[in-house]
Amino acid sequence: MSNESAIQIKAHPSNPKGDGVGMNPHQAHPASPLAMFKSLWHNRSLIWQMTRREVVGRYRGSVMGLAWSFFIPVLMIVVYTFVFSVVFKARWGVGGEESRAGFAIVLFVGLIVHGLFAECINRAPELILSNVNYVKKVVFPLEILPWIALGSALFNSLVSTVVLLLAQIFINQSLYWTSMFFPLILLPLVFASMGFTWFLAAVGVYVRDIGQVTGIFTTVLMFLSPVFYPMSALPKEYQVWLQLNPLTLIIEESRKVLIFGSFPDWKAMSIALIVGLGIAVAGFWWFQKTRKGFADVL
Repeated sequence: MSNESAIQIKAHPSNPKGDGVGMNPHQAHPASPLAMFKSLWHNRSLIWQMTRREVVGRYRGSVMGLAWSFFIPVLMIVVYTFVFSVVFKARWGVGGEESRAGFAIVLFVGLIVHGLFAECINRAPELILSNVNYVKKVVFPLEILPWIALGSALFNSLVSTVVLLLAQIFINQSLYWTSMFFPLILLPLVFASMGFTWFLAAVGVYVRDIGQVTGIFTTVLMFLSPVFYPMSALPKEYQVWLQLNPLTLIIEESRKVLIFGSFPDWKAMSIALIVGLGIAVAGFWWFQKTRKGFADVL
């Protein structure tokens, strides 16, 4: 057995000897909210190690290495800015003279939020299918795979946020202190993303077509979210429907703290956090209840 598998087996509490003996892929697993946080805490070191390995492994062998994680968001913001502000002559309408670079910064916030959610959702259906050995051959806490996917997505979002803040400093010669609230704004999205990832990871084992659906869904969601336009640009009758989009509040509040230097709507964010936690608990429950059938299907 490889060193990688040995580390993973040792990390699981149900197999303290690390020998894989007595493994039962059909056993029931705790699915309570407390079990969700216990699993995260108990396996925090393993999650960190595997997330770091995944991030580094993504760029291993390339000439630029991790520099690609910085170059890609810069390239994308340049492309989107050219298309929407030069070709389509789009303007955000924030008052005063709005430069193309200023439009790019506002637009980039929406891309960061959507990108975090989309990366988790798009990877979810393949999480178990691409790690069959963890299901059949070793005792492994499968429920941490979505945390690893989230960690990788958060790394990309962190790099993109650094690019955004640097652009703020060089272009607008300002950086609002309210930017420190940005991680709190993302917290409801983090929990909601985890819930959907657990759910789709489990469903993806039984319904292989779900991977095709998620790609289409996240693409459509990008254009049905206030990424390339402000919500105020829509007629009032459509704004009501746009507010049902879970990304709308997160994107709008993120722009408040990062771009406009305003305080977030704490009441709305508190409600969003409760909803996000509810989605996470429901997704974790579904994953834990359905995982005992993974070995039979795979």
